[in-house]
Amino acid sequence: MRIAVVGTGYVGLVTGTCFADSGNAVTCLDIDAAKVERLNRGEVPIYEPGLEELVERNARAGRLRFTTDTGAAVRDAEVVFLAVGTPPAADGSADLSALWAVVDAIAAHLGPEAIVVTKSTVPVGTAAGIERRLRERLGRDCRVASNPEFLKEGAAIEDFQKPDRVVVGARSAEVAETMRALYAPFLRTENPFLVMSPESSEMTKYVANALLATKISFINEVANLCERMAADIDDVRRGIGHDSRIGFAFLFPGAGYGGSCFPKDVQALAAMARDHGLTPRILSAVHETNLAQKQVLGEKIATHFGGDLHGRRIAVWGLAFKPRTDDVRDAPAIDLIERLLAGGATVCVSDPEALENVRRIYGDRLAYAENSLDALDGADCLAIVTEWGDFRRPDFDAMARRMRSRTIFDGRNLYAPAEMRRRGFAYHAIGKAPV
Repeated sequence: MRIAVVGTGYVGLVTGTCFADSGNAVTCLDIDAAKVERLNRGEVPIYEPGLEELVERNARAGRLRFTTDTGAAVRDAEVVFLAVGTPPAADGSADLSALWAVVDAIAAHLGPEAIVVTKSTVPVGTAAGIERRLRERLGRDCRVASNPEFLKEGAAIEDFQKPDRVVVGARSAEVAETMRALYAPFLRTENPFLVMSPESSEMTKYVANALLATKISFINEVANLCERMAADIDDVRRGIGHDSRIGFAFLFPGAGYGGSCFPKDVQALAAMARDHGLTPRILSAVHETNLAQKQVLGEKIATHFGGDLHGRRIAVWGLAFKPRTDDVRDAPAIDLIERLLAGGATVCVSDPEALENVRRIYGDRLAYAENSLDALDGADCLAIVTEWGDFRRPDFDAMARRMRSRTIFDGRNLYAPAEMRRRGFAYHAIGKAPV
């Protein structure tokens, strides 16, 4: 099948590459000429395990190419995926300005049988809006569908190639069947292909992310209560997780959630509720709880030092919002760094993949360590913000030798408090009494 993917960000690049890898002829379109040039040289601008190899292989085979030429990308495409950013506006709603600009740009190049598919996370009613906009510009009906992505950064290739389910919002059986044929190579284990209205499909994406974010905020709020009532959140988590109605997924306490999806999608769904005369009490609480949770590590550190961080050297392990990505958008580490710098601390940071992204934000306001142990030299404490595997089994003896004070604030509960006590560390976790 001939496919165009508009936008070579995280979703667009993974989508285009995986479709090419299943034998389709894919052209990825982007207005960023420098990015397109890099991609044509085989340089992938984001870190995602396995993606660079897939891009290189499919480009070499001639199934995947990159261009800034809208006509060349769209003119012969049977399916055109829209994968542009929909960032939050000031009121929390999704900003669709980039999407509408793309719809206008591709309109004149669309073939009469082409299907336009929204892959971006968009408010309910967007597919219908695209249908109206194309009809106004072309004087004819165009086929439009919704196909939300459910990709986890760090596991996106596997998520795309082995999906839990594929959701398609389509108004015609013919469009649905075309989409089914496109996804057939990825559904050989009988995982469901779910067809519904575009409105239900658009809502499904928001509700999925909002519910996962709700579980995170809920367990974080409970963890904070556990600390004050001599309970251990890990014991509590195990106690409830074995209930088949609850389960363990997304019930790990921590320093809050971040990334490009959960924060903006919770706010966008709440904005949709307000636009339709409803009060989004739970969604608002989820968002506010997360904002507060992202301050917890900084508050613990400030309290430990009597409210005065001036002259303190603090090491931060983990900058990406989650492991196996270099994405620092809305990352809890950024909130922590801001708090520490504002308090007058010297901060040295380390992360396996996200170091350069943070360097672009802070420049020489921070110290940077490629090796996580090097970040500890002379540190008054260590803050762990991202649960990279690299940090789970460190050399504790080397850590103790390098640190000025054996004090750890663990925002991901990586270590056993009893072991840390035995090793002579002061250890502050989330939802547990400090040792």
